[in-house]
Amino acid sequence: MSSIDRSREVGVTRSYEIRTYGCQMNVHDSERLAGLLEDAGYVRAPEGSDGDADVVVFNTCAVRENADNRLYGNLGHLAPKKAKRPGMQIAVGGCLAQKDRDTIVKKAPWVDVVFGTHNIGKLPVLLERARVQEEAQVEIAESLEAFPSTLPTRRESAYAAWVSISVGCNNTCTFCIVPALRGKEKDRRPGDILAEVEALVGEGVSEITLLGQNVNAYGSDIGDREAFSKLLRACGTIDGLERVRFTSPHPRDFTDDVIAAMAETPNVMPQLHMPLQSGSDTVLKAMRRSYRQERYLGIIEKVRAAIPHAAITTDIIVGFPGETEEDFEQTLHVVREARFAQAFTFQYSKRPGTPAAEMDDQIPKEVVQARYERLVALQEEISWDENKKQVGRTLELMVAEGEGRKDGATHRLSGRAPDNRLVHFTKPDQDVRPGDVVTVEVTYAAPHHLLAEGPVLEVRRTRAGDAWEKRTAAEAAKPAGVMLGLPKIGVPEPLPVAANSGCGCD
Repeated sequence: MSSIDRSREVGVTRSYEIRTYGCQMNVHDSERLAGLLEDAGYVRAPEGSDGDADVVVFNTCAVRENADNRLYGNLGHLAPKKAKRPGMQIAVGGCLAQKDRDTIVKKAPWVDVVFGTHNIGKLPVLLERARVQEEAQVEIAESLEAFPSTLPTRRESAYAAWVSISVGCNNTCTFCIVPALRGKEKDRRPGDILAEVEALVGEGVSEITLLGQNVNAYGSDIGDREAFSKLLRACGTIDGLERVRFTSPHPRDFTDDVIAAMAETPNVMPQLHMPLQSGSDTVLKAMRRSYRQERYLGIIEKVRAAIPHAAITTDIIVGFPGETEEDFEQTLHVVREARFAQAFTFQYSKRPGTPAAEMDDQIPKEVVQARYERLVALQEEISWDENKKQVGRTLELMVAEGEGRKDGATHRLSGRAPDNRLVHFTKPDQDVRPGDVVTVEVTYAAPHHLLAEGPVLEVRRTRAGDAWEKRTAAEAAKPAGVMLGLPKIGVPEPLPVAANSGCGCD
């Protein structure tokens, strides 16, 4: 009999906590890890935990220079807690685990399990094996064992969901280590993707985000260059699916058929996250990005012609090795021309194991910082100007959960417009739930959000709101149970990543 079965037999349940770092891929993988653990009999630790769960899982990212320092600092914080609590377990997965393998156990011998990006489905088995054998289990698969979407999933939202359409990446960008850790692109069959979307809609989900490391390269693994645009159009035929988004595309693969599918499919939202990385052709070549400034701006022009109200966001890296002042000015030029609604800006930092980390002419930190501040100032000005254009517009918002940090104090609620802009609106007299849809008029613009200070014009109760209400009631009714070890205090909130590529690798 397993220890999980023994725990059930005596009425004791083990709790878990998952800490997630990095991109949307990791966030979605953490939903699967939670589903796996709950399927194995674990329960999510109550809110507010700080490493006091019976199992603490770190789902790591490896694309930052100091990612390992952050991990080992957190592991060091847990070491004395684990020493005082027999039976507590710590697991490390994700990209850093795939990269560092045995190093993690050598530096932190109190870790029980290390698993990689290709075998997340093994976590419950590895935890059990570590408990029985009383020694660390390190298992890193070199290739994908099963497409992750076949695994149980505990989704963070009842009304919006990630749907993975591919894993891995075929690009060789010199600043990015992700392809080495997640492998070559593997595409899911379109029928499997659509079946998952239909099942989610059947459960009450009304918004899905198609997810891939290079989402619009979908089809390269199955031999269909127009597979992604066909997938978008197919999503448009699913009754009850109100909003479709996708992230993150690559300019190299962004073709006219995708733009046409976006413009002609009503439930595909007028939003595009298109990573730029640099506006300089010289730097783009050094980055091994297969497009140039003219090609990038041409895509933006076509999207705006087909979808006039589209909000376009981007990722930009400042201070890539060899970047001159002239190169940086080219980036500023593209920012001025493209007029992004928002830009996720990153100061270049060495990603261990990438070609760029070994390049000559690394830019001094103070130069990178100064350029970064100039870029942020310019983008803040543009973001504010673009948001001001929204004042006076009437928008349908999907009410969101946890998006407005000051909603309680201001007596407002928050929601997302079709173009994914965040809008805070006056709380109406009638009950409004996350997943419901409200119609408002925008009255004020700030650089990163909009306000609708007048009365709500319309409230539409939805199946998604029903699903949120049902799930909330079910979770409130769950018995707390008796947990091993010290009292549990909960898990951190999920990362706010809907519009951000996270690692800037796309």
